[in-house]
Amino acid sequence: MLLLSDIHGAFGALAAVAKRGETLLILGDFLNFLDYRTLEGMVTDELGIEFAADIAEFRRTGDYTAARHAWGSAFEASELDLREAFLVRARAQYVAAASALEGAKGYATYGNVDLPELLAEHLPPGVAFMDAAVVEIEGLSVGFVGGATVSAFMGGKRVTEDEMAERLALIGDVDVLCTHVPPAVRPLRTDVVTGRQERASVAIADYLSDHRPAFHYFGDVHQPQAIEWRVGDTLCRNVGYFRATGRPVRHE
Repeated sequence: MLLLSDIHGAFGALAAVAKRGETLLILGDFLNFLDYRTLEGMVTDELGIEFAADIAEFRRTGDYTAARHAWGSAFEASELDLREAFLVRARAQYVAAASALEGAKGYATYGNVDLPELLAEHLPPGVAFMDAAVVEIEGLSVGFVGGATVSAFMGGKRVTEDEMAERLALIGDVDVLCTHVPPAVRPLRTDVVTGRQERASVAIADYLSDHRPAFHYFGDVHQPQAIEWRVGDTLCRNVGYFRATGRPVRHE
């Protein structure tokens, strides 16, 4: 089986992987809200490159107060319903994702920039939407828990740590855990480009300690300090940043 995360609009590369005919495990972030490297994405398309550059700089410096102010000003100044405009663009990207995955077999969960209901609605028949659910793949029990403790997309679903713990409890013991966010382990959550510890889950770290799955796959952190790290008996592996690499990770 092939694992990937953080597609962020790279649907041409996704289609190429889908054509391999292997089982795909996709761990979220289908939408390209804003590529902070290239400034491509829905934000630029809707509000212009200058606004996108400002948002990217606020993220780089960690100035979230300025980012919130910029967003508020954009909503006030726009003659359009920006929320609806972004939803239209999100639907279009999910249609493109579904086209890329047509004929593929796999499983997908959602990330912090995804809209889970829209994602589930648009996945093609061969790709099942998974959240707080377990499936057997190649003789292994694989549990999926989607979402993130912070949502980056307007209208996206934020998952609290308590909710994450409850959903992890629902899947129980598994051989392979698949989530979008990493466990709260410093080398796995640290982005070496931003220099920050990105969103991570204490509940996931606790689950690894208590249930000790053989593998934990995740994404979200685009330039991690460590791609792999062992937490007790569990080998943890970041399987993103697919938009930049175009490469899946094979489970072996």
